[in-house]
Amino acid sequence: MAEARRYRTSPVPTTRMPPGIPYIIGNEAAERFSYYGMSYILAVFMTTYLRDASGRLATMSENDANTWFHTFASANYFFPIFGAILSDAIWGKYRTIFWLSIVYCCGHAALAINDTRLGLVVGLGLIAIGAGGIKPSVATNVGDQFGASNAHLVSRAFSWFYFAINCGSTVSILLVPWLLVHAGPHVAFAVPGLLMLAATVIIWMGRYRFVHAPPAGRAYLGAVFSRQGLSILGRLAVIFAFVAVFWSLWTQSQSEWVLQARRMNLHFAGVTWLAPQLGAVNAVMILVLIPLFQYVIYPAIDRVFPLTAMRKIGLGLLVIAAAFLVSAWIERQIAAGRTPSIAWQLPAYLLLSASEVMVSITSLEFAYTQAPTLMKSAIMALYLLAVSAGNAITALVHVAIRNPDGTSKLTGMEYYLFFAGFAVAASLLFIPVALRYREKTYLQDESNPTPAAP
Repeated sequence: MAEARRYRTSPVPTTRMPPGIPYIIGNEAAERFSYYGMSYILAVFMTTYLRDASGRLATMSENDANTWFHTFASANYFFPIFGAILSDAIWGKYRTIFWLSIVYCCGHAALAINDTRLGLVVGLGLIAIGAGGIKPSVATNVGDQFGASNAHLVSRAFSWFYFAINCGSTVSILLVPWLLVHAGPHVAFAVPGLLMLAATVIIWMGRYRFVHAPPAGRAYLGAVFSRQGLSILGRLAVIFAFVAVFWSLWTQSQSEWVLQARRMNLHFAGVTWLAPQLGAVNAVMILVLIPLFQYVIYPAIDRVFPLTAMRKIGLGLLVIAAAFLVSAWIERQIAAGRTPSIAWQLPAYLLLSASEVMVSITSLEFAYTQAPTLMKSAIMALYLLAVSAGNAITALVHVAIRNPDGTSKLTGMEYYLFFAGFAVAASLLFIPVALRYREKTYLQDESNPTPAAP
C-alpha cells in the first residue's frame, strides 16, 4: 500500500478553495447525469421497449412497471447503510466511491447491452449497489477538504456541488429521452453509462489532489452502537418515518407522472416534448425556489408562524398532497375523453418542488445537525433509508392493487387522491410527534450537544 501512504489525510492550510473540490464536483455532475438520465426513461422503457430472450417485444403493464421502478429506487436508497459502514469504518471515502463506481458502471453496461428482463434485473441491481453505496460518502467528502483557514469557503463549495447536481440532471433528463426515441434503448442507456465511466475517471484523477479522511474503524461502530448512538438513531427514525411518506409521493414524478404525461398533449410553447423531459422542470424550479424560500417565503411565514425544522416538514407534506390533487384533476380530464395540455403538469411540479425545498433540504440539514461527529454518515444513511422506505411503500401499494391480468384496481383520479390523502393523514399524525421532539445540535469538533429551541 505504498501508493496509499502518499494520499493527504488532512487539509493543507490555505485561504483558497481546496484543490480536490473541482474533481469532486466534476464527478458529481457526471454521476447525476448518469443516474437521472437512466431513471427517467425506465418506466417508458419497461412499457414500450422491453423484449424477451428471443427478441420479441415483452413489455410490462404500467402497474408492473411502476412496481419495478419503486422496488429499484427502494433498493438504491437501502444500500447507503452498507456504504456508510464501508466508508467510515473500513475503506474510507475515496476507496468506497471508486470501487463502487466500477460496480455502478457495470450496471449501466448491463442495461445498455441486454434489453430483456435479465438485463433489467442485473443492471438495476448493480446500479442500486453502486449508486446507493456511494451516497453517504460523496457529499461528506466535500466537507473533509476544508480546514480552519478556508472554512469560509465551505458554503461556496456546497453551492457549486448542488449546482453540479442540477446541471447534470437537467441536461440528462432533456437528452436521454430523446436518445431513447431516436436511437433506441441501447444507445439511451449507453450514454449515461459513459458518463458514469467519466465520473469514475474524474475521481481517480483527483486522488492525489483531495484529502482522504481515514476510516474510524471500531470507533465508528462503537459510536453507532453505543447506548447514546442507538438512542439518537431511534429518536430520528420516528421523524424520518414521516419523511418516508414524502418520498413515497415525490419519486412518482419519475414514474407515474411520466406515464401520465404520455396521455396528454405534449405540444407546449412551440415544442413537442417527450414525456420524461418534463422532469427537468423540477431541477430548474429548485434552483429558483431555494433563494425564494430562504429570503422571502420563510421570513414572511416566520413573522406570523415561527418556523422550525419540524414545522417545515409538516407543511411540506401538505404541499406535496396538493401536488397530487393537481395530478388527480388531470386524470379526471383524461377520463372525460379530453387531452389536457402538458402545461397542466407545471403547477404540480411547482408544488412538488416547493415541498422538496421544505422537506428534503430541511431533512438533510436536520440529519447533519442532529448527529454527533462520528455518526454523521450513519445518520445520513438512516435518512436515505427513509427514501428507501417511501419507495417500498409505493411499490407495495402497486402490488396490492394489481389485478391478475396486470391491470390496476386503483386507477386514474382515485389513485392520486389516495396518495394525497396519505400525505394529509401523515401531516396530521406528525403534529404530536413534532411537539414532543427536542432538537440537540451537534457541531463539528464539539463533544457536547447544544440544546436548540423547541
